[in-house]
Amino acid sequence: MMRSRDMDKRYLAGVAGRFRNERQRVRLSLAKRVTKEGEKRVSVSDSGQEAETVFHLLERTPEWSLLEAELLTGRTHQIRVHLAHLGHPVLGDDKYGDFELNKALRKQGLKRMFLHAAKLSFVHPATGEMLVLSSPLPADLERFRRR
Repeated sequence: MMRSRDMDKRYLAGVAGRFRNERQRVRLSLAKRVTKEGEKRVSVSDSGQEAETVFHLLERTPEWSLLEAELLTGRTHQIRVHLAHLGHPVLGDDKYGDFELNKALRKQGLKRMFLHAAKLSFVHPATGEMLVLSSPLPADLERFRRR
């Protein structure tokens, strides 16, 4: 369903900085590699697989922004790498984030990455019924957002 774009998948992401655009479509190919320690890393690369995300601005403060990420493809670490490439890394991201900022955010109560699978919509293959599964922002991320 994801490959044929018959599924709508949305995430909420807290990102560093003031995201300027109300809506921004990002088409950047992503390449995977494994470090010598065995960790998966992804980077923007013309030799990678096509990846496409649409970001919608939900809230903006002087220090950070809350975005909804609409996945049009489903690549490993796609949202995280696209946002880091744009200069707006996901808050608390220990692979692609702003490490000094993350250290300061831990002191402000953000103990993990601010990325949440918020909504999944698709047509049930047997019944043809449209299913919409949603999950509110977890309490710890909501507390951080309200601060």
